[in-house]
Amino acid sequence: MLTVIKLLLSAGLIYLVNEIVVTRSKPLLGSMIASLPLVSIITFIWIWGALREDPEAQAEKLAAHSAGVFWFVLPSLPMFLLFPWLLRKGLTFWPTLAICCVVTMVLYLLMTLILKRFGMAL
Repeated sequence: MLTVIKLLLSAGLIYLVNEIVVTRSKPLLGSMIASLPLVSIITFIWIWGALREDPEAQAEKLAAHSAGVFWFVLPSLPMFLLFPWLLRKGLTFWPTLAICCVVTMVLYLLMTLILKRFGMAL
């Protein structure tokens, strides 16, 4: 049952952003909602709930997750500048999306290697 609630909540958020952007023609409002760290906040709640009986493990898992999200948000940010730039240069949607995904994956790999040099590993 909990899995179904998680799936419905996630799908609902995506649907909400799509409706605001497409139906209501409010791209900035949709962008603001999409930029909120809702997935992380929901994950914090699920981790907190799953580890209520072990406060030490709960604190460590929450702290580790939060720090990890921070480090992996950084390499995803260039995609949000590259995507509109490529579209405005005349590339169509699918090639633009593919290029952005590849660039982001390369940046994730680089971030993983950098973090490993500083003693942080996945």
